Amino acid sequence: MTAAAPAAPAALPEPTQVPLLNVANLLTMSRLALVPVFLYALFADGGHDTFWRLVAASVFGVASITDHVDGRLARKHGLITDFGKIADPIADKALTGAALVGLSLLGELPWWVTLVIAVREIGVTLLRFWVIRHGVIPASRGGKAKTLAQVLAIALFLIPLPDWLTPLSWAVMGLAVALTVVTGIDYVIRAIRLRARGLRALAP
Repeated sequence: MTAAAPAAPAALPEPTQVPLLNVANLLTMSRLALVPVFLYALFADGGHDTFWRLVAASVFGVASITDHVDGRLARKHGLITDFGKIADPIADKALTGAALVGLSLLGELPWWVTLVIAVREIGVTLLRFWVIRHGVIPASRGGKAKTLAQVLAIALFLIPLPDWLTPLSWAVMGLAVALTVVTGIDYVIRAIRLRARGLRALAP
């Protein structure tokens, strides 16, 4: 009587391919597509028409919400793609940058505010590429607070508010600038530490 042949090992399941055109990436692309719509509304009729400013604020608000939603969907449903990793921060910076530059061109926001925020955001992006081979620096609570403060501050400047609320707009913008600078410095420190640890790990 012959012994039974050993059972063949079970085949491993094929890794699931995340489709490029998923709902998270579509939301990211919609945010990019809304940037020119936002700019058109912001500068319509000279940039100071109440109706068009409300339209611009609404478009900015919708686009900002998609930033929160697409990230949650990507993480919850496993829809993270290389395209999304690149396109999402580009869409964020395009929207925020367009709003800040637009408000400065209209003379409603000092250029130094726009430049401080722009330099920080571009600098952090370059730092990410600088340390990418050593790891990824996770978003901090300060970074999330910075993003929220920037969105709220820009929204307050976009909406045609009564004069007595002007100090509130400047207070929130001041908070956004302060958080932008502080979190930028923190990111530089963490990037230097991460790179130093990576180089020590690679040393013979």
